[in-house]
Amino acid sequence: MSSYYKVIDGKNYDRSMLEVADEAVAGKGDGRISLADAEKLLATVKDGNAYTDVEKATMRHIRDNYTFTAAADAELRKQINLWNLQGHN
Repeated sequence: MSSYYKVIDGKNYDRSMLEVADEAVAGKGDGRISLADAEKLLATVKDGNAYTDVEKATMRHIRDNYTFTAAADAELRKQINLWNLQGHN
């Protein structure tokens, strides 16, 4: 059984979110996170009904280390902001 966290450079990150991002850029395709991939990533964030500090740090790590399509980036940002406005932060 694997831990909820994945430790990178001494910091805890959400393992599930990183796995979704890794799957999104592996194999076929152009190596970018697509709109469909971003929807999977958002579902992973929403699974606990709160946007935790670890999830925020993980999203920051993903944004810094993975490439998104323009549509995926815009939609993911929009949906997370809307979700936060609904009180899930």
